Amino acid sequence: MKEEIIVKAINLTKIYNGNVKAVDNISFEVKKGEIFGLLGPNGAGKTTTIKMLTTVIRPTSGTAYISEYDILKDASKVRRLISVVPQEFTADEDLTGYENLILTADLYGIPREIARKRANELLELVELKEAANRKVETYSGGMRRRLELACGLINRPVLLFLDEPTLGLDVQTRYAIWQYVKKIKDEYEMTIFLSTHYLEEADSLCNRIAIIDHGKIVRIGSPEELKKALGGDIIEIKINDEVSDISEYIYSVPGVKDVKRLNSTYRIKAISGEEVAPLIFEILRQKGYIIKSVSISKPTLDEAYLEITGRRLREEQASFEEIMSFRRTIRRTRA
Repeated sequence: MKEEIIVKAINLTKIYNGNVKAVDNISFEVKKGEIFGLLGPNGAGKTTTIKMLTTVIRPTSGTAYISEYDILKDASKVRRLISVVPQEFTADEDLTGYENLILTADLYGIPREIARKRANELLELVELKEAANRKVETYSGGMRRRLELACGLINRPVLLFLDEPTLGLDVQTRYAIWQYVKKIKDEYEMTIFLSTHYLEEADSLCNRIAIIDHGKIVRIGSPEELKKALGGDIIEIKINDEVSDISEYIYSVPGVKDVKRLNSTYRIKAISGEEVAPLIFEILRQKGYIIKSVSISKPTLDEAYLEITGRRLREEQASFEEIMSFRRTIRRTRA
């Protein structure tokens, strides 16, 4: 049976101020029932892509279809099918959790009787039943994010967009939110489009991941497919000589597939790191080189990202915009 396509993006491009290309001619498909991740650093074009898909901004060129509705020609129909949970907390702090859900339902034009039933179901789903009648200003960051998820489900969307859903949350709370996202997907058999710069988040949640870099999608695949693309283990060694290039010696070792050098550090791709590393040590010892450090790692999404983009995706590389967003989140959160 042919899989149903919920999102089909065709050559989507967004240019700001005539020359700043935020999204550069991207095309991809999202299948019904999957969690599709858009992975990349802040400024890579993730939020701009979501804003185009959700009809908030118009693409400079190209288009996309949400369940066969064109985001340009059928924007109102698209909006009825989707829901968005943005990066920043949007719930009204002066209202209770329950009242926020009812208000959201009113905005969608959902009859009050149905809204009450759904609100109670969703509060139970995200385990906020006991806090339903408390003002949101008393909620912790994790509780607020769970409430945002519930608000995003009140209209029973075909497609749920989560834009950096755990930004600004601590590791433990982030993990808890992952469990709720998985629960939502299973409970409602929902299609979820998620943007993130957390490698572990993409690895844990997503069925498929599109790696976006400088506005371009450079690779799409499941986490396992992206890891397997490395073709083996990664050995990283550092020697006592920053001048000489010992790549040819390393290449001569059976099982070595690729060698990349950065000064005195060598990143080696090998079929089996445990078997190949001792052979590399021996040949370098024979040539008179001293190994100062060594590490062997199995393929990870971090290594795959490095292989594909040429650099690591580190949390500390957050941009000014992300830092300010984080600070706004913290200011509005009660620990």
